Amino acid sequence: MVLKLLPALHAKPGTTLLWDGVPCVVKTNDQSKTGKHGSMKCRMEVVGIFDRKKRIGVIPGSENMEVPLVEKKRAQILTVNGDRVSVMDMESFETIDLIYDEELKDKLFAEQQVEYWDVEGKRVVMRILN
Repeated sequence: MVLKLLPALHAKPGTTLLWDGVPCVVKTNDQSKTGKHGSMKCRMEVVGIFDRKKRIGVIPGSENMEVPLVEKKRAQILTVNGDRVSVMDMESFETIDLIYDEELKDKLFAEQQVEYWDVEGKRVVMRILN
């Protein structure tokens, strides 16, 4: 579900948007000045939330980018099984199996609290809470 449209010119680092249908976070947005026969261009570097793949592209500054709904939620880890963790949501007490970022591989243990993101119906553990 897309909440709003955002002109590429206004996409600041840290903004979440859809890049070719993939939820991504903006890392850089370099803007060029308008030329004699052209419009302002934005050279954007984004990183996929789920696949961590870096994408780079040039788009017109006036082009509208879709901004997905990102829900950030807290959970407690129940078990760690290979590339997935079983967590309990701290608000609904629902048990969920989630994927996690590769950087967190050796840092996840039972009973830790984590933040997970629900983006477009896909969920992923993003960070460990203290």
